[in-house]
This record gives sequence, C-alpha cells and structure tokens, in this order.
Amino acid sequence: MNLPENLKYTKDHEWALIEGDIAIIGITDFAQKELGDIVFVEIETVDETLAQEEIFGTVEAVKTVSDLFMPLGGEIIEKNPALEDSPELINKDPYGEGWMIKVKMLNPSEANNLLSAAEYKALIEG
Repeated sequence: MNLPENLKYTKDHEWALIEGDIAIIGITDFAQKELGDIVFVEIETVDETLAQEEIFGTVEAVKTVSDLFMPLGGEIIEKNPALEDSPELINKDPYGEGWMIKVKMLNPSEANNLLSAAEYKALIEG
C-alpha cells in the first residue's frame, strides 16, 4: 500500500500535504480501494471556511456514497477541476492527480494532531 511519508493522515482516511499555510487534501490509497470505482465527487464548499472534521463534500463509488471530512480547518480556496470529468483519477493516483481541495489553513498547528504515515498504517492494519 502506498503511504507517502511527507503527508499527514486522518482516522477518516483523508491525507493532507502541508505547504506553508496551504494544505492540499485528498483521500488515501486505502480509502479509494475500499470504495471501489469512484464515479462522482461533489464538492460545493469552495470559498467556505470549515472547521477541522466538518464535511466538505462527498465521494460516490459504484456501491456507496461517503462523506469527506476536513483534516484541518480553513477556507477552501480551490477544488480539483479534473475530478468533474475524471473522478477515476482518485483511483488511479490518489496522492497526485486525484487530489480534491486546497485549503488556506486557519490554524496550521492543527496538523500536529494528524497521523504520520506509520501511525496511519498501524490504524488500518489494526
């Protein structure tokens, strides 16, 4: 399983790449495998400010719909435009082209509460 060391993870299977006060967010390789073929992503929260763990959108797979949770509080400044026509990018490249949103963090220290790659691996391997 692919778990890049430079990312932070949540118990809800989101990841965050922190670059200064901006976080790029998506779902993990584990999550996309559990969901199966992703057919639709709905993110209607661009330009909204949400708290950590609030729902920022949903991802729809063939067999289920899943909420997407904010790993960090902040203003959603961008969503990945490629996902509108190609939601399967999340299955193909969850940590690259399949990113979901960019967030201007309100409190970057919230990242300290997220899991490292090793901690996330321990969580999913139970």
